[in-house]
Amino acid sequence: MDHESLHRKAREEGVNPLVYWLVRAVLQPFFHIYFRMSRIGREHIPDKGPVIIASNHRSFLDPFVIGTMARRPMYYVSKSELFAHRWQSWILSSLGAFPVVRGSGDKDMIDTAKAILARGDILLMFPEGTRIRPGSLAKPKRGVGRLALETGAPVVPCAVIGTETVRRGWRIRPHKVRIRAGRPLRFPAVDEPSPALAAAVTDRIWPCVMLQWEWLGGLPSVRRAAVIGAGSWGTSLAVCLARAGLEVDLGCRTREQATELAATRENTAYLPGVALPDSIRVQRAADVELGGHDLVCLAVPARSLPAALAAHGGRIPQRAGVLVLSKGLVPPLGTLPSAFAAERIRARAVGVLGGPAHAGEVLAHGASVVFASVDAAFLRQLAELLGAAGLDVTCTTDVTGVELAGCAKNAAVLAAGAASAGGPNVAGAAAGKVFGEVGALASLRGGRPETFAGLAGAGDLVATVVSASSRNLRAGELLAQGMPAAEIAPALGHAAEAVDSVPMLANAARDGGLATPALDGLAALVEGRIEPEQWTATVTAPAPAPRSRPVRAA
Repeated sequence: MDHESLHRKAREEGVNPLVYWLVRAVLQPFFHIYFRMSRIGREHIPDKGPVIIASNHRSFLDPFVIGTMARRPMYYVSKSELFAHRWQSWILSSLGAFPVVRGSGDKDMIDTAKAILARGDILLMFPEGTRIRPGSLAKPKRGVGRLALETGAPVVPCAVIGTETVRRGWRIRPHKVRIRAGRPLRFPAVDEPSPALAAAVTDRIWPCVMLQWEWLGGLPSVRRAAVIGAGSWGTSLAVCLARAGLEVDLGCRTREQATELAATRENTAYLPGVALPDSIRVQRAADVELGGHDLVCLAVPARSLPAALAAHGGRIPQRAGVLVLSKGLVPPLGTLPSAFAAERIRARAVGVLGGPAHAGEVLAHGASVVFASVDAAFLRQLAELLGAAGLDVTCTTDVTGVELAGCAKNAAVLAAGAASAGGPNVAGAAAGKVFGEVGALASLRGGRPETFAGLAGAGDLVATVVSASSRNLRAGELLAQGMPAAEIAPALGHAAEAVDSVPMLANAARDGGLATPALDGLAALVEGRIEPEQWTATVTAPAPAPRSRPVRAA
């Protein structure tokens, strides 16, 4: 059937009563038994008259399970591709579906929806526009607000949870499904509502849908964030999150730093020239009430992560996601920061950030970052949040690869700085060899080669090399001048992560049975076991030829 016929059938004929009630008589008991379906708030759906049901959308099953909330047929919109086959088109239209061409202003769909409401039937709408899973709810389109104004029909906010985990391929698995409807919302009828008015009404409807969703135990949207660590990257991230519309608490190490930042609204020590938005509240980290935050960001050096988690880890709520910004390895065992944090907190998910993202440049010119987490819901949630902050986000589940790519970048830049006295050839050889050897360690631990070849590895390496403010490059130059490693951080005024992580990387490679001569030599230089000249000389020294054994005749 063509779309015009389908719309005409929905407007003039409605569902096929025999097919609709027969299918419902089969599906409803099946849902109760197989999915242990629970329905809450059915009394809020009027028994007669026009009604708009506004719900989230997680699965193809949603129209069918939500349809059991009412004692009369419920009409809903489906993407036009589902009506390509004649038999499927007939079944769907008989059950109350009508097509929409997504990505365009489909006038036929709007007219059909109005006709359904005009004759006093129920219309089910998914304001998100498509299935959203996993994670929290997506932003709604303003169509539901427009339709509510143009028809004057009450809007019942509704949420469904559990349907997203039912299907795996063609297999339908048993899983608890719950639906909850709230009290109907009523708006005055307006003949031609403006887009701004339709959006305002949608913004009134959607929080009520979110309320049902969160009551059912759905993942809440990120509204409040805490950033522990008011260094350059911590301050920059706090500003980004504030730009995305979040309430942000920026936790400083000392009360004096917090008082100064709160008074001047500028971090002159680490990020001069950037004014803190009013939505950022500055206080001492120990005074931040983490229990009310949806996102906690740990913006401290890797060597300070144990102390930070000892002080604040127990206060991070289970419902929060944690973003670890530490680059390097955590002493004394050389643990990856995300693994170290995950073992010591109760948070629902842990993720890390990588890629070329220098603090000041992020705010001035934006950045392309890599966000890694094994939790798919956290991946989508943070990607949307960072995107709203103006960042280009690439998502991956390769947490190990992203973290070790950051270690490799820092170690390579440190190596280039330490070998710079030998000229660009030696510096380039040092950086390339160290980067490749850490890449081999990452592969041994399950990291993916494409992570090192992409933004988290090569992209971050190039950005750091060309940056005039690279701490690790300057640290390498100070090593080349003979400065002991212990004096480098005080001289720079910032932590140089590679100075701490290179010896631990060398130990990890040795424990893994890898031959890493360049990394071993750099670790020896950092630990003061060799002189800078010896390190430079070994970088481009020819590798010893393998010994050949004479072959005896049989």
